[in-house]
Amino acid sequence: MLRAAYAGTPIPPLRAFLEPTDAAGAYGVQEINTRYWEAQGRCIVGRKAGLTAEAVQKQLGVDQPDFGVLFDTMRVADGGDLDPAKCLQPKAEAEIAFVLGADLPSAETSAEDVADAVATVHAAIEIVDSRIADWKITFADTVADNGSSAFFVLADEGLPLEGLDLEGAPMDMQVNGETASTGIGKAALGNPLNAAAWLARTLAERGEPLKAGDILLAGALGPMVALSPGDKVHAKVGGIGECSFSYGHAK
Repeated sequence: MLRAAYAGTPIPPLRAFLEPTDAAGAYGVQEINTRYWEAQGRCIVGRKAGLTAEAVQKQLGVDQPDFGVLFDTMRVADGGDLDPAKCLQPKAEAEIAFVLGADLPSAETSAEDVADAVATVHAAIEIVDSRIADWKITFADTVADNGSSAFFVLADEGLPLEGLDLEGAPMDMQVNGETASTGIGKAALGNPLNAAAWLARTLAERGEPLKAGDILLAGALGPMVALSPGDKVHAKVGGIGECSFSYGHAK
């Protein structure tokens, strides 16, 4: 993974090293890479949940989501630019994100506990990327590859959770002014709070609990869209907000 990141060239799938559903081994690789990037000066600012759609879980032969680490260097300013030279084979997906106002230390965290801990809710775009050639990934590949995460955009303006319809929030993501992906809040495990609760429980069990100030990406609300240099991406989540970024120079 590190070789691919530095060389800018995807690597073959990890079949020779990891069985497709080897969660323990894959998270072990993710942990090694996380510690390496921390040693290089990157700071963890949150986590992302992935594989929150049942159809995608079935496709990869697993029965649970996965997670990855969000570093400060992964954040793209709302309305900002992402240099294509920093990506290999990127795709964009629109999400709902939370910023926590309180710690979530319990391995029994519920969706209600998450709701109590949320400070603000934001529209978000995750730019996923795979260091595995041609996106030929298994569960183990994507977990080892930090959940296939690369960059993210968080709407500058967030809202308090109270009164928001997370399950029914419609999503529309446009690329160059044309709708490229649509979805709804319940695509993320029935409710983005469910995805966040799963993430909180899983990390607490690992001794790495979520803390106040953490950013949580709760999973894609619709299909991801491949990016080409010059694309301008805009995501709107009804009742919650909108955000955007440009992938290199405008066409």
